[in-house]
Amino acid sequence: MTEVIALGELLIDFAQKGVEGGYPLLQAQPGGAPANYLAAVNKYGHSAGMTAKVGNDAFGNLLVATLDSAGIDTKNVVLSDDYFTTLAFVTLDGSGDRSFSFARKPGADTQIDFDEIDLSEIDGCKVFHYGTLSMTDEKCRETTLKCIDYAKSRGKIISCDPNLRLVLWDSPEKAKEAMKTALSKADVVKISDEEVEFLFGCDEKHGAEILHRDYGVKVCYVTLGAKGCYYSANGFTGYVGGVEVDVLDTTGAGDIFGGSAMAMLLDTGKEPGELTERDLRNIVTFAVNAASLSTQKHGGIMSVPEKSEVLAKIGK
Repeated sequence: MTEVIALGELLIDFAQKGVEGGYPLLQAQPGGAPANYLAAVNKYGHSAGMTAKVGNDAFGNLLVATLDSAGIDTKNVVLSDDYFTTLAFVTLDGSGDRSFSFARKPGADTQIDFDEIDLSEIDGCKVFHYGTLSMTDEKCRETTLKCIDYAKSRGKIISCDPNLRLVLWDSPEKAKEAMKTALSKADVVKISDEEVEFLFGCDEKHGAEILHRDYGVKVCYVTLGAKGCYYSANGFTGYVGGVEVDVLDTTGAGDIFGGSAMAMLLDTGKEPGELTERDLRNIVTFAVNAASLSTQKHGGIMSVPEKSEVLAKIGK
């Protein structure tokens, strides 16, 4: 049985490694928010499986091989002869913050069909995770919503990361509508303070209150970049501060936070509604440290730190 199944984009990040003549020097790296998330889930002791569509091309086959080598199940990764693997171009400013451009008109990840998915993989999991970049186009949106509803009907823990990339949406209004729909179906949400501001026009505390009250979210993590994370669940709230590291590349840090937090939640053996204040603080402390350490390396999937590194940083 695979414990955590994630649906969404599996793509190549062309990450900036330097500058020459004013142009970024780019290196191809495996990426996609759900894949980064699963890499952390798997690294920290829980089985993980990817549901996605890539091109039957050089990059698509490389991605499948990378997930296989990372221990992530790929039985539900579809190879398409009709569409190319999606490419994302990630450039960095002086502080390591990213900007994105995409070759995705359409990319294979937007063309996954519900009928292509082996639902027995969802039947056997504990957690079903998704983002909202799999909702930017009609076909993948329909597939994503059907899979979420299928997982909910079978009592799975539903996890969502809205992961806003406005450049991929026809309009901010369409992005908001899809993100709110996605959030309304989730038990556990990892969301950034910027996404809270975009959706609700408020700070992290009020955003978490809205997610609990209006969307039925049980566990809410609002990441605050270098400042850490605000958490809220079961009547408990609090902050875990950021960790000082020498930042090289923030790509995938939020995804690694989410996957780390889910791995630690599963370690408790509890349902989201059963987590204590101590559980939550331990979960978020580990996830903040894992995400921070990941920024010392390039990329997402390949930057998840070893558990021993995280525990050493925490001081355990």
